[in-house]
Amino acid sequence: MEKAGGSRKKGLKRKRAAEEPQEAAVVEDGATDSGGQAPKATAFPPGFSISEIKNKQRRHLMFTRWKQQQRKEKLATKKKLKKEREALGDKAPPKPIPKTIDNQRVYDETTVDPNDEEVAYDEATDEFASYFNRQTSPKILITTSDRPHGRTVRLCEQLSTVIPNSHVYYRRGLALKRIIPQCISRDFTDLIVINEDRKTPNGLILSHLPNGPTAHFKMSSVRLRKEIKRKGKDPTEHVPEIILNNFTTRLGHSIGRMFASLFPHNPQFIGRQVATFHNQRDYIFFRFHRYIFRSEKKVGIQELGPRFTLKLRSLQKGTFDSKYGEYEWVHKPREMDTNRRKFHL
Repeated sequence: MEKAGGSRKKGLKRKRAAEEPQEAAVVEDGATDSGGQAPKATAFPPGFSISEIKNKQRRHLMFTRWKQQQRKEKLATKKKLKKEREALGDKAPPKPIPKTIDNQRVYDETTVDPNDEEVAYDEATDEFASYFNRQTSPKILITTSDRPHGRTVRLCEQLSTVIPNSHVYYRRGLALKRIIPQCISRDFTDLIVINEDRKTPNGLILSHLPNGPTAHFKMSSVRLRKEIKRKGKDPTEHVPEIILNNFTTRLGHSIGRMFASLFPHNPQFIGRQVATFHNQRDYIFFRFHRYIFRSEKKVGIQELGPRFTLKLRSLQKGTFDSKYGEYEWVHKPREMDTNRRKFHL
């Protein structure tokens, strides 16, 4: 029995000795060999596949080493191209534009052309023409769903400090169909309703009065002022500037005009406050900032809050009517979201 055990030990020693050269080839970064010199970077053979390594720890080590090697090669290539561009100076070729989902967007036939006569006629005769002609000034009523919780109430209060001439009204079981006539009789131009689910704001209804249209949005990623890192002081009473980005189609143009009609037409630049509605892949990101010019080339930006993201669900003609209302556009995910590069706003 002792001889058999001894032969097994000798066999294990031979097997380990055979495996030692392979193990010595894999050395972690920063380690040194027996001579005290730093090891050279491991060069993987052309047909090498990390997935073929059965040992989990060895496979993870080799994958980490491969990622480091790829990162070093990418950095070296980037530095080389930068030196070549500096050497060529003005003769350097233009930088290649990376392919993204946004710039590979499928062309939409309803894209708005500013010089189109039909678009100009629609703008002069739509429901927002009186606002853009400065015949009416915005007066906004902000309300909530029935029995709102604290987070929704605070969002409404903070929105009232962002939108000038806006008033918060707390609903007490009153239906929207009864609220809208009261708003019209009191000269309100727009109605904003914040809906909630599980104590979290999850929807926004924007209705332009007295003749519509009405838009329904899904709301997500809501952050109040106290939840924003490095936020600035509370906003002042100055009328903010408005930035509308990437509302290029006829539908997006209408939504952009709805947002613009919430704010007075004469911004006070001395307040240095900006409300931004940025559309990207049919998601509308709202941000509220204060800016300052540090020099001729540098601008400092400080977020004031709140912030949230909107996704258009439907656009309805006239005021809110969930039963008999006529819809101009309704989002149908199974029919409209078949192509990732197809956008509607």
